[in-house]
Amino acid sequence: MAAAMAAEERATLAAFVVSALLAGGNGVGVRFSNRELDPLWGAGLRFGLSAALFIALMAALRLEVPRGRALGGAVVYGVLQFGATYALAYYALVELHAGFGQILLALVPLLTLLLAVAERQERLRAAALLGSVVALAGVLVMSQAPLREAVALLSVLAALGSALCFAQASVLVRWLPEVHPVTTNAVGTTAGAVVLLLASLVAGEAIALPVESDTWLALAYLVVLGTVVVFVLNLVVLARWAASRFAYLFVLVPIVTVVLSAWLDDEPIGAGLVLGGLLVLGGVYVGALRRAPEEA
Repeated sequence: MAAAMAAEERATLAAFVVSALLAGGNGVGVRFSNRELDPLWGAGLRFGLSAALFIALMAALRLEVPRGRALGGAVVYGVLQFGATYALAYYALVELHAGFGQILLALVPLLTLLLAVAERQERLRAAALLGSVVALAGVLVMSQAPLREAVALLSVLAALGSALCFAQASVLVRWLPEVHPVTTNAVGTTAGAVVLLLASLVAGEAIALPVESDTWLALAYLVVLGTVVVFVLNLVVLARWAASRFAYLFVLVPIVTVVLSAWLDDEPIGAGLVLGGLLVLGGVYVGALRRAPEEA
């Protein structure tokens, strides 16, 4: 029994790490998408294509469409996770560098913990709170150079709003009936795409397919790896870990994003990257990965 539990924990940890690595490229992909496509339309196109892939996977795996509370919950999850979260994130990344935007998303663990406690899903654990504070200190150290540049206040607020929506979506998933992650994401991305495309039409954005090859490459990454693979792995992890523990994904992702953004998008890297990265990893270990005495 103990061996089986240990194997499941290792598999969950592997899913967590792979998701963090792949999600690290999403912010850079969105920056490239935003250079040619209007933000709401770009997000809607991404999740519309992702929904088509999820539905094809459902058919291949012969999964049934959820009903009742499971269906309603998946729709609400999709509107919050893929609609509101990414409408705000895409808007923010029009002005913000990808690394800086992901640094703001590193607030997700703190927000998730506070929401989970407020909604009586979890207890306030000292280790989780300490880990969040240490990890946040790390991303603040990493962000010293970008913070010296002028940034648009509305873009910063949009990034913070995106973090709040993502945190609430993570807490919400834990309340929903257990459904196959492919099915939940098929319903969720469909609902989110509808919200984003309607918002794009209301905003009067230009509706056009990409022309530049860089935009198509970014879109392909965002759809296949950044959405289909990442969000299946996320729900696998959330089925086994508390929402506040899963949320530490968002303090690992900025490390990957900052490196990729510096390489592909000429984002400046501050001298505090190494120190900040070590603090982030230390906070993740204390708050999310180190087993509490009662779990040992």
